[in-house]
Amino acid sequence: MILLGIFWSGTLVAADDTWVLWTIIIVFASASIYFEHNYKWAEKLSGPVIGLIFAIAAVNLDIIPTSADVYDTIWEYCIPISVAMLLFRANLKNIFKDTGKMFFCFNIGAAGTLVGVVIAFFLMKNFLPYIDLLAGMITGAYIGGGVNLFAIASSLKVSDTLMSAYVVADNFVMAMAFLLLLWIPSSVFFKARFRHPFQARLEEKGVSGDAKTMAASFWGRKEVSLLDIAMTVATAFVIATASTKIAAWLKTALAAPAGADLWSALPSMIFGNQFVILTVTSVILATLFHKYFEGLKGAQEIGTFIIYTFFVVIGCPALLKDVIFNAPLLFVFCGIVAFVNIGWTLFWGKLFRQNVEELTVASNANLGGPSTAAAMAVAKGYSELVIPGILVGLWGYIIGTPLGLFMVQWLGQFMDR
Repeated sequence: MILLGIFWSGTLVAADDTWVLWTIIIVFASASIYFEHNYKWAEKLSGPVIGLIFAIAAVNLDIIPTSADVYDTIWEYCIPISVAMLLFRANLKNIFKDTGKMFFCFNIGAAGTLVGVVIAFFLMKNFLPYIDLLAGMITGAYIGGGVNLFAIASSLKVSDTLMSAYVVADNFVMAMAFLLLLWIPSSVFFKARFRHPFQARLEEKGVSGDAKTMAASFWGRKEVSLLDIAMTVATAFVIATASTKIAAWLKTALAAPAGADLWSALPSMIFGNQFVILTVTSVILATLFHKYFEGLKGAQEIGTFIIYTFFVVIGCPALLKDVIFNAPLLFVFCGIVAFVNIGWTLFWGKLFRQNVEELTVASNANLGGPSTAAAMAVAKGYSELVIPGILVGLWGYIIGTPLGLFMVQWLGQFMDR
């Protein structure tokens, strides 16, 4: 397949071959769950990591494309539905006591991003053009995710060429970082050095009945009726649709006039974000009508399966040859910042005796935003960390953009122009 790629620039499956792409994504997600439920080695890797590896391999062997409408559909439609389902039990009474530690861990990670940006800037300022702009973009992107990245790029009027090169490198680094973060909490090395109550709780349950792994035990067969599925799916669609419409209205209603400063644009950027409104709406409803939402069966299973497809899609833009030939230095730049963030978070988290599960989910929220943090918490079975992960990711939306713009101004004085 690689040799074929030398003579033919396309992929085995075209970007517009919707049926085949959907089939591949669903099969990859299903296969990752099957392996995780049946093999100890796969459980140690975790299903999402296996799904990511499948996708990265398929993309780099020119089997599937790096971008397609199917991937966008999963991001735009499937993930909001999944998040809505996974928030059905987000009763505020059970959340407040669990969010404080995650907030602390997230801010440790945010400081790590700033340290990583400074290190990467001074190591590479003589090798990369417009590195001050890149430093601002990656500061925002790695303190809350893509929302901040595009806000900063728009504010700085970054060229499409620079933006495209950055996105290529960032996609590959993110895939590698998520692989690492998914692996850390269940690794023997880190469990021996960090508190790990959530992972320990899962392992204490052990393997029950005929299950071959703990994942299989946790996700064992449950009683779910046709009416349960109908009500779960319908409720999720209503919440996701209403949240999307409300967010779109707020984005327009709160829009700042042309030429306004960042602080004037911030309300529209935050409250016009679909996931902000989706989270607020879901939490309010789950708190006020907790009996109804707690009675819905199948939400966790359906929502989690969709999350597995999401992890497959995360691996699709990770095309190694593009990184090597088009953005090798940007790959190094992004890699330094991402892995300093992870290392810094773990180092200070260890000193402050924080749990490794909260540290890794917080680092994920830094690098990818609330949706990837929630996806990781669900995939690892840390259901108590889903809401805190989303909440700290939303906090990243608030602080990431202004910090990114600050870094552009501060680091710009060290540029030789």
